[in-house]
Amino acid sequence: MFKLWVALVLALEVVGLLLLTLAVPGVPIWVLIPLVPLTVGIALVARRELESPAHRLRRLSPEAIVGHRPRRRAESPESLSRSIVERANEIHRSLTELPADETRVEMCALGYRACANDMITLTHLVNEALPNAPLLHRLRLRRARKRAIDALAEAREAIPSEALRTSRQEQQ
Repeated sequence: MFKLWVALVLALEVVGLLLLTLAVPGVPIWVLIPLVPLTVGIALVARRELESPAHRLRRLSPEAIVGHRPRRRAESPESLSRSIVERANEIHRSLTELPADETRVEMCALGYRACANDMITLTHLVNEALPNAPLLHRLRLRRARKRAIDALAEAREAIPSEALRTSRQEQQ
C-alpha cells in the first residue's frame, strides 16, 4: 500500500510539472525537478518514523490494550488437536521431570484449564464436521479428538489434585 501511495504521489508530481511547463512557459523546470526525489526521501523517512516502536508506543493507550481482541483464524479440528496435545505434553513433562514448586504447579493448572476449554471447542468442531465428512476425514477427526483426550488425561494425572480445585487467588 505504501508503494502504491508513493507511486501515485510521484506520478501526480510529474504530471503537475509537465502541466506547469505547458501552462506557464517561462517557469524554469530545472528548479522544480528536485521535488521528485525529495518526495521519495520524505516518504521513506515518514514511513520509518510511523512504523517505529517508539511511535507505536506513543499511540498505545489503556483503552487500546483492553479493547484489543486477537484475530483468531478459523482453526481446523486437526490443528486445534495438535495444539492441545503439544500443550498437554508440555504440562506433563514440566511436572514430571522438574521439581514441581508451587508457582510451576499453578501455571500448569492454568494451562490445563486452557487446554480443557480448547477441548470443549474441539469437541464442538468435531461434532459439527462429522455428519458431512467423508469416511477418511471422519476417521482423522476421531483420531485427532482421541489424541487430545489422551494427552489431556496424562496432563491431568501429573497435576496435583488440590491444584485444580482452587487457584491461589481463590484461596485468599
